[in-house]
Order: sequence, then C-alpha cells, then structure tokens
Amino acid sequence: MTHPTPAAAPVSTRDRLLDAAAELFYREGVGVGIDALCRRAGVSKRSMYQLFGSKDEVVAASLDRRAPAYQALLLPPADDDRPPRARILHVFERLEESAAEPDFRGCPFVAAAVEVKSPEHPASLVARRNKDALTAFFRREAERAGAADPALLGRQLTVAFDGASAQAVVQARGLDGLAVATAAALLDAAGLRARPED
Repeated sequence: MTHPTPAAAPVSTRDRLLDAAAELFYREGVGVGIDALCRRAGVSKRSMYQLFGSKDEVVAASLDRRAPAYQALLLPPADDDRPPRARILHVFERLEESAAEPDFRGCPFVAAAVEVKSPEHPASLVARRNKDALTAFFRREAERAGAADPALLGRQLTVAFDGASAQAVVQARGLDGLAVATAAALLDAAGLRARPED
C-alpha cells in the first residue's frame, strides 16, 4: 500500500516576496521597480507594504535572507578539518567556480552597497555585516595558522576576494585561477606557506 506524499508547506507571502527580490535585485540591480517585484512574486503592492515599510527594507531583508545560502556556498563546512590555509583557499576556489557561471553578477552584498550609495542605507548595513563576517572567518583562520597580524591578513583577503569578484563582473569572464593565486600570494607573504601535507 502506498502512502500519499505530504504536500510541501505553502510558501508565505513574505518568503515569496523576498525570494523574488533576491533574484531580481541580484540579476537586474536594486533599481527594479516595486511593480515588477510584486508581479514577479505574485504579491500585491498592498501586501508588500503591510509587510515592509519601504522598498529599502525589502532590499535589506532580501540580502539578509540570501546570506546563509551565500555563506554555505563559500565557506568550508564546520566539519572540514583541513589546515587554515586550505580552508581560506577553499573560499577563493568557490569564488572561481561561481565566477565561471553565466549568471554570476559578483558579490550580492558589494553590488547592493555600491548601488544604494549611502553607508547608512539598511542594505548597506546588511552588506557590511556580511562582509565583516567573511573578514572574521579569514582572521580566525589566520590566527589558527599563527599569522603575525591576523586582523590585517583578514582584511587583505577580503579586499582580494571583492576585487576578484568585481574583476569577473567587469571583464564578463571567469577568473582562470587569479583569485586563488592572489590569495595564496597573500598567505605566503604572511608566512602561511603550504606544507607538504596541505
């Protein structure tokens, strides 16, 4: 006897709106109008404004919603027991893979912050928090590896990450190993050289 498969839980109006916003804003920019966003999400403008006070709030919330998946894409899993150098380079390897995809539009947080301009815009605050989290990951790994100045190395690696991401967008092509090589050069200069077991 077969049992019917339980139906998936319905997606809330808020989730539909934020999923559509994350996709549209990443692909077309945060200048996408409210009408197009609501049409794509199948949500009325009235419903949107009942959930969010402004489009700015929608932009910020859509970035927040995207953050866990983006971090999972880039960062090594918690049970990854490779040395710090390999864990740091993992992030740049994932960036290289992503940059080779035809729908790559760069880091969603940098893209949104550049578009909204104001450092106090709600989306800029979300972007900053997420970039700070990436820098903190690099800093922790640099500390584990015994870097002389882990905070500086963390910031340098974030600059390399964002620069490589922007380069891929501007040139409309993959990075061909450039991101990994740049990160490796920073690690070498900081004394975090590859060991045979790495």
